[in-house]
Amino acid sequence: MRKIFSSSPRIGIAAAVIVVLAISAIGYSQAGRAITVGESKGLPFSDGMLVGNTLYLAGQEGTDASNKLVGGGIGPETQQALENIEKVVKAAGFELKDVVAVTVYLADIHEFGDMNKVYRSVMPDPKPTRATVQVAALVNNARIEISAIAVKGK
Repeated sequence: MRKIFSSSPRIGIAAAVIVVLAISAIGYSQAGRAITVGESKGLPFSDGMLVGNTLYLAGQEGTDASNKLVGGGIGPETQQALENIEKVVKAAGFELKDVVAVTVYLADIHEFGDMNKVYRSVMPDPKPTRATVQVAALVNNARIEISAIAVKGK
């Protein structure tokens, strides 16, 4: 084994390049720009974090500008949550079409169909990948929370 690594200078150079790229990636991945939409909610997180060409969005509920849940149940809450996602996306210079992955948290999985109708009408084609799960509870007694990842093409 020792001879294989020491007999070829190409392997040594390739290993050095890999180490340099790994160190650069580690340093780069830690640099990010916080995206905040509207007034601070007093919570210890940003609405989004932009790292390179990738935007990571915090979970958004169906709350209006005054941070109150919209009335009417899962349909209006889904609509508002997606509008809140769009506000963060646009504040970062992205568009909804840049969203590549979504996670939907539902307080009641039986509301999946009603949520899906609104989701289908708002999200552009091709639809991003998505996971939908039922959770025990959401902040503010919300029916839905949606988080996302967007990537801006070159």
